[in-house]
Amino acid sequence: MPLRRLFVDFNSYFASVEQQSRPDLRNKPVGVVPVMAETTCCIAASYEAKRFGVKTGTRVCDARKMCPGIRIVEARPSLYVRYHEQLVTIVDSFLPVLQVLSIDEMTCDIAGKYERREDAIAMGLKIKAAIAAKIGPCMRSSIGIAPNTFLAKTASDMQKPDGLVVIEDRDLPHCLYKLTLRDFCGIGKNMEQRLLSSGITTAKELCNASPQDLARAWGSIDGERFHAKLHGEMIYEAETEKSSVSHSHVLEPKLRNDSDAYAVLNRLLQKAAVRLRQYEFLAGGMGLSLHYTNGGAWHQEMRFQETQDTIQFLHVFDQLWAKRPPGFAPMKVGVYLCHLTHIQNFTMPLFPEGKARPELNQLVDQINRKFGKNTVYFGGAHTALQSAPMRIAFNRIPDLETEDDD
Repeated sequence: MPLRRLFVDFNSYFASVEQQSRPDLRNKPVGVVPVMAETTCCIAASYEAKRFGVKTGTRVCDARKMCPGIRIVEARPSLYVRYHEQLVTIVDSFLPVLQVLSIDEMTCDIAGKYERREDAIAMGLKIKAAIAAKIGPCMRSSIGIAPNTFLAKTASDMQKPDGLVVIEDRDLPHCLYKLTLRDFCGIGKNMEQRLLSSGITTAKELCNASPQDLARAWGSIDGERFHAKLHGEMIYEAETEKSSVSHSHVLEPKLRNDSDAYAVLNRLLQKAAVRLRQYEFLAGGMGLSLHYTNGGAWHQEMRFQETQDTIQFLHVFDQLWAKRPPGFAPMKVGVYLCHLTHIQNFTMPLFPEGKARPELNQLVDQINRKFGKNTVYFGGAHTALQSAPMRIAFNRIPDLETEDDD
């Protein structure tokens, strides 16, 4: 099988962007956090910090003990999105970007032009050189080249930072034997346990297992698909249907009270409603979640007739909020819209609930796009306009035109 995919993974992306944009952070251990609080966790760490054991999920107070002198900086999501857009443009000027998998990962098509190992490596080096020249030396990447996206991603993880690894047919499967089961995309904690229970304990045993062995371990045809990807075959994944639109936020210590938590959730819900309309979906359900400073949590969900209307969402939100248990200090809040229906598949109900206001919602969205975010908003979020800034989920790149800047 020829080489068909080139995978680019930007190393310690958030921390690298901070180091590139702030020369005072270069060659220093850096931890990026969602809010400036000792009780929060790092969402990214520079390689200088990783050498001390600091990683994603390390609490700030622990990071300071592990790495004296670590520089803790608050995340700037809009900056990361702008860098991402520049990086995609640079890579796409060399190779067609087939898919952006996350803000720091993308896969490119090299079939037909760069199928020879030497040519593919030369192209990878050109991309690295262009990024260093146009963005800066801190934006290092690990590039994997292989017959399919799965193996190209695996190759990109095999040499970090700033790696370039090629996996060809002649390299398989022995080049994968040194990996652990969890090193393969798609094998998490639960799947690892299922493999171990099936007698597959090493990467070598995984690679040498039959399609039937893996189907039994997975409990579905997904095991056979994993086997095919593991051995270099091209498997085309069906596009998954969106199941929810959500926002969450870890509250700053001064906001860990009911009134501020309510305002932050109100603002998050209004942002989710804008995204829902942008995606051309209606929601038939909403959920709220609260995590408390004492370690407890509460979650409640409510169904309703499908809508895109922000005012109707706010009415449901108030009903859910009233159900929360009193007397606990909230630390993290979240809201999601679920039971989605695409507008093309929606049938108007014979007896509609509430009152839809498509013209009002459209007008509010247009005003905010033209004159700036939060030009018009619903008053319940007024005290939280400077709170809960844009956040970047694993597989979603925020839209700078519709989501709030930080």
